[in-house]
Amino acid sequence: MTEPADVDEESGRAALGRTLRYLREKAGKSLGQLAEETRYDKSYLYRLEVGQRLSKLEVMADLDRYYESGELLQGLWKVARREVFKDKYKEFMRLEPTARIMHKFTLGIPGLLQTEAVCRSVLSGSQEADAETDLVEEQVVARMGRQQLLHRTPGPSVRIIMDEYALRRSVPDTKDWQEQLLQLIELADLPSMTLQVLPFAAGAHHLMDGSLTLLWQEDGSAVVYTEGNGCAELMEDSVSVMRYRLSYDRLRDLALPPSDSTAFIRGVLEEHRQ
Repeated sequence: MTEPADVDEESGRAALGRTLRYLREKAGKSLGQLAEETRYDKSYLYRLEVGQRLSKLEVMADLDRYYESGELLQGLWKVARREVFKDKYKEFMRLEPTARIMHKFTLGIPGLLQTEAVCRSVLSGSQEADAETDLVEEQVVARMGRQQLLHRTPGPSVRIIMDEYALRRSVPDTKDWQEQLLQLIELADLPSMTLQVLPFAAGAHHLMDGSLTLLWQEDGSAVVYTEGNGCAELMEDSVSVMRYRLSYDRLRDLALPPSDSTAFIRGVLEEHRQ
């Protein structure tokens, strides 16, 4: 019988898969029997056990109830999900510096446009102890380093749509926020930059729960990267790229034109100066 996974020595997905197999074998069930009793497809359950597939949390909750294992599988799933998020992010970070075209939508000020002070304030929000201060500083340095691609020659063609929410949710320090708004206005003047604001007046839209980035490389290949609700997806198949490109285009049509967007940001800046 396969032993339970040692989470400290294995990846989260491998640990989850081995634990699934351990619980099934301990219960004396074959994959066929498990499939019949849980009504999940046999091949699907097999892919979960060998780490080829990461299920939804609801599936783990069902199996926890089936095995009477408390929330063991749900806990392992959360670890595995965080690792998947990190892996997707790492791959996105590998592709971003070489992109020739970048289209992005964000609910907040995107990292590429943040000042150092605002970046530090945002990243410090998740800090749980003073011991994590060094980690925050490392993240600030890394994020500031990413901004070099905006000043590269030749630089990528960048289009960023920000929800008005990004401009209304200020950091505590008024001076820091004014400098952030000024930087947005300055960056909007870069020849390679197109900056648009999606106003509240545009109403509800289909990307309200996350961010979207499309990257095109020199050879014409493209990827889509989405973030939201604590998870991330990196997609490179042509169907997904086309679907999200059309989605982005619809959002762009709802946003203010670039010149009006800059004027909008100036108006928000004046409000903070009063």
